[in-house]
Amino acid sequence: MRLRRTSSKPDRLLEAIGASIATLSGGTRSKLLKAGLIAGGVTAVTAGSAAISSIRRRTEGNDS
Repeated sequence: MRLRRTSSKPDRLLEAIGASIATLSGGTRSKLLKAGLIAGGVTAVTAGSAAISSIRRRTEGNDS
């Protein structure tokens, strides 16, 4: 008996987005996907940096 392989919710989301992009753009799917991943990574790093700065400012303000 063969078990059905299920994918996680993020995997299904990426597959759906990739399929949509492929339909719209034809052969440039991988370039758009890479660009999207890079943009998402930059956004995550920026948000993380802002959060760390905010936490530092709060803790420095309480020490005085």
